Amino acid sequence: MNTNKAEKIECEKKFLIAFPDTDLLKSQGGCTVTEMEQTYLLSGNGSMRVRKATRNGETKYIRNIKKRISDMSSYEDEKEISEEAYNELLLCADPERSTVRKTRYAFPYGKHIIEIDIYPFWSDRAVLEIELDAEDEEHEIPSCITVLKDVTNDKRYSNRALAREIITEEV
Repeated sequence: MNTNKAEKIECEKKFLIAFPDTDLLKSQGGCTVTEMEQTYLLSGNGSMRVRKATRNGETKYIRNIKKRISDMSSYEDEKEISEEAYNELLLCADPERSTVRKTRYAFPYGKHIIEIDIYPFWSDRAVLEIELDAEDEEHEIPSCITVLKDVTNDKRYSNRALAREIITEEV
């Protein structure tokens, strides 16, 4: 994570997948495992959140502002902040949304990074994201992953929406 990333355009595909074998994920070359807590803040335009991310015993705090361009793309301004600034921003948490807790497994696959988010409220599914350079860019998903459906255009699977309502329907 860069300490001071400038605003950039993020483009990603998102898939609902069958609950993966986490030992198999960890065995992927270059796999990192990060415990995250994401809290959405009251904000005027766009989505603002803070994230506490712990990997290998090291915790970082990140503030992120996201403005949607399309279902796949958004302007994103993300920067690392101090623990003090994080705790101060938590005072502006959106009372209609819960903090989202998840474990992220990330590993390189082809020319992309695969990110798989496992949430404590699901035992049968997880979410896979692939960040792309363009909306029409080709990508591959490892054969050890069972894709249930493409949810890129389904806003119910955004972390912001999951902070308000957890999807429990059969897949």
